[in-house]
Amino acid sequence: MKNENIVWHNHAVDKSIRAYMKKQRPCLLWFTGLSGSGKSTIAGAVESMLAERLQHTYLMDGDNVRHRLCGDLGFSEEDRIENIRRVGEVAHLMVDAGLIVLTAFISPFKSNREMVRQMLSGGEFIEVHIDTPIDVCETRDPKGLYKKARAGEIKDFTGIDSPYEAPDAAEICIKNDNISIQDAAQQVIDYLDQHGYLKPVKEGSDAIIG
Repeated sequence: MKNENIVWHNHAVDKSIRAYMKKQRPCLLWFTGLSGSGKSTIAGAVESMLAERLQHTYLMDGDNVRHRLCGDLGFSEEDRIENIRRVGEVAHLMVDAGLIVLTAFISPFKSNREMVRQMLSGGEFIEVHIDTPIDVCETRDPKGLYKKARAGEIKDFTGIDSPYEAPDAAEICIKNDNISIQDAAQQVIDYLDQHGYLKPVKEGSDAIIG
C-alpha cells in the first residue's frame, strides 16, 4: 500500500529538456523472445550502432540484472513478474532521464509486457519481438539450458514446460532464423529513424548533425 504522505515532486528540468539536450526522442526498446532467440546479441548490436551515431543509450540484460537488482529473485511465476516490474520501473526512470533504453528479457507473459508499456507515455514503449523458432533456439543453446530443461534439471523453462506468449502486434518483429545480426539490428535502427527518435545523419558523411 502506498503511503498517502508520499507525493511526486516535479522538477524544473524535466524529460523534455533532457531529451532536447541529448537531441533524441527517449524510448524503451523492449526485446522479447525465447531463450537463445538472439535478444541480447541483437540488442547489443543496436546499441553499438546507436553509439556510432552518438546517441545516449543504456542496455539492460536479463542475466546482468539478476546479479544485483533482482539477485534475490528466483524463477517462479511470481518472481518473474516481480523481475519484470523492477526492470520496468528502472527503465521508466532512464527514459525520464532522456535515454534510449534497451532491455533484453524473455518476458514470456503478455500481461507483464503490457504492465511495463503502461508505465510509459505513448510512443515510448517499443516492443521488439525476436521471433526465432524453438528448434533453432535449441540448436544454438549457448548456455545448455534447453538440454537441462529437457532432462528435467530446470523446471518452468519457457518454451518447454512454461508458455511463451508471443506479441500480437509488436512495433518491430524480426524473424531471426536466416538473417545476419547486422541486418536484424538495422531493422530496429530503421524504425527509430523513420519515427523520429534519432538525430539525422548528414548525407554522404558519417558525421552527426548536432
